[in-house]
Amino acid sequence: MSENNLAMTNSHASRLTTRAIFFVTGMAMGLWATLVPYAQQRTGSAAGELGLLLLCLGAGSLLSMIGSGRLIGRFGCRSVIVGSVLVYCLMLPFLATLDDLRLLALSLFIFGMGIGLADVAMNVQGSLVEQASDKPLMSGFHCMWSVGGIAGAAGGAMLFSAGLTPLQSTWITSGFIVLILLLSFNALLPFGNHEPENHSAGKARPNFRLILMAIMAMISFMAEGAVIDWSGVFMTDNRGMAVAHTGWGFAIFASAMSLMRLTGDAVVTRLGRKRVLIYGGLAGLAGYMMVVLLPGWLLSLCGFALIGIGAANIVPVLITLASQEKVMPVNMSVSMVATLGYLGVLGGPALLGWIAHISSLYVAFTLVAAAFLVIVFGAAKLRY
Repeated sequence: MSENNLAMTNSHASRLTTRAIFFVTGMAMGLWATLVPYAQQRTGSAAGELGLLLLCLGAGSLLSMIGSGRLIGRFGCRSVIVGSVLVYCLMLPFLATLDDLRLLALSLFIFGMGIGLADVAMNVQGSLVEQASDKPLMSGFHCMWSVGGIAGAAGGAMLFSAGLTPLQSTWITSGFIVLILLLSFNALLPFGNHEPENHSAGKARPNFRLILMAIMAMISFMAEGAVIDWSGVFMTDNRGMAVAHTGWGFAIFASAMSLMRLTGDAVVTRLGRKRVLIYGGLAGLAGYMMVVLLPGWLLSLCGFALIGIGAANIVPVLITLASQEKVMPVNMSVSMVATLGYLGVLGGPALLGWIAHISSLYVAFTLVAAAFLVIVFGAAKLRY
């Protein structure tokens, strides 16, 4: 990396900008969560149709992630982040107004493409910034995504409560995001890798460690997706919690994860990345076993909190380790781990639903707990 690029990467502005992009992307996702009930009302869609509609977001994200590494390597983090953020901002008003299910599905697919591309590009930028600063930063970056999601959901709810329509709320949110993007523009990295643009990325192949990191990320994402999609059902059917209160499982999990990511960089500095992966995997395993084995909804909530604590810093650490592997350029290694990891949150809950259908959620959650052993033992095979 040239001296000018190194100076730009290792700066307060680049760190602040990276946090800002994580925040606004999380905010867009949080706002969409508040728009889902309105979308269902406008389209009159049943639960099955709504499920297929929501799948469009994941499909768009995954599709854009697949080719993101080469795109970032060619055009740089700045161009890809600006383009992807503008794409998902432009889609928000359509998500707030369309009443045709097919057009809404198309808009959500494009929105997902913007989110997915931004997700990889900001992780690449975060990896480059972290390497230049020579201290852990990735957990703090991911924390800002979580905080942004909370801000988007809470802000959307407050705007609706104030009497604003979904369309007005999306214009306000989009305007805020674009303003942050404009303020961040100069500090976004115009490159996507340490190496020159003509680096022979086409000849690069992932090694065993990168493949293992992708599997570990997939497991962590799957565990997160299982809480998002199945904790409410489990608390209602197996712990006797009232339907009105079933969101507490995910709320406790998300709060614990956000708090751990807030302190994650300090934890990584103190314990080291290897121990963070091992302890995180053990905490996730213990949390799921608490949910499965211990009676009563209160102990289950404690289990979901422990899962959030364990899973919080696994993916940020894996992204950092992936960026340090020299067999592939940073843009390619990070995009590979992020993309395959994302398969966990996209396909994992569906697989667990199938398992629960032929057996029970107890069995499905037990298998997720066992999968955390891959993270625990896999941590010993990585390079730090």
